[in-house]
Amino acid sequence: MKKIRKINTCQVLAKGLLLTGLMLAVATLGHAQNGNAGIDAANSEVRSYFNSGTQLMYAIGAILGLIGAIKVYQKWNNGDQDTSKVASAWFGSCVFLVIVATVIRSFFGI
Repeated sequence: MKKIRKINTCQVLAKGLLLTGLMLAVATLGHAQNGNAGIDAANSEVRSYFNSGTQLMYAIGAILGLIGAIKVYQKWNNGDQDTSKVASAWFGSCVFLVIVATVIRSFFGI
């Protein structure tokens, strides 16, 4: 009569996990790339989009300026007392967008 050896499932699972981990490590090392090249590529991508982003911020500022001018005009025609407060808030938001775009451009040297 043959003796049947009992299989320990914990040992089989541990060996399988170890083998899988080794295979992943080898595959990862085989496909590793230079980190500096990736950082330089990301840097050039972001810098290439910056001019478009700046133009977008200027366009948003112009739209906000037009909306603000219409709102201030309506308040002025209605005789509201807080017209100057609303005007300064809208004007400040437009100036903020323009200044932020200019400061970021100067700060990062783009």
